[in-house]
Amino acid sequence: MQRAVDRVIQTYGLLTSREAAEEAQTKVESYIRTLFEAGETDDNRLTVCGLVYLRELDGSNDPVKAGFTGL
Repeated sequence: MQRAVDRVIQTYGLLTSREAAEEAQTKVESYIRTLFEAGETDDNRLTVCGLVYLRELDGSNDPVKAGFTGL
């Protein structure tokens, strides 16, 4: 589980900034721990889920916030 958290923080730091990744570490640790306790043990899936979670929190998965108007 810790390997997945480390990979999420490292990758998220590349997508945003290292400071933003460090600030989000406690949130993603809690989220991944919840997934792990629910039975997900695959590090790759935990990593992807953690990245999706952080991207949803910062709004970068929202096409409207990203500037997409549908035209």
